[in-house]
Amino acid sequence: MILIADDNSQVRRMIRDLIEDLDPEIVECADGAAAIEAYEEHRPDFVLMDINMTPVDGLAATKAILSRHPEARIIAVTQQQDSSTRAAAISVGACAFVGKDDLMSVRLLIRRIDDHSVGGSRLAQG
Repeated sequence: MILIADDNSQVRRMIRDLIEDLDPEIVECADGAAAIEAYEEHRPDFVLMDINMTPVDGLAATKAILSRHPEARIIAVTQQQDSSTRAAAISVGACAFVGKDDLMSVRLLIRRIDDHSVGGSRLAQG
């Protein structure tokens, strides 16, 4: 299962279209607070987390999820690609960082991280 957290429904749809063949179980939410709740409920294999969301942003949500679930695999997916945003995402525990102008990299990252996870692949085989 993959959780997509982004406040833009069109971006969520684009990401879903790019990855649903990797795992058809996808949960979407529009802000960080909903992402925290959805993680607790579903325990997805991956979280694709936007940074700029309100009322709870992606950095705070990432930190909150990882404080309770250090095994969570969260990939920051954001329009902001400056070095300070990248550093902030990595410092709160994101395992990777992808710019929204390069969404195809999300597929590659999910595959690469999943292939290297302990115990083998957890995603559905397409």
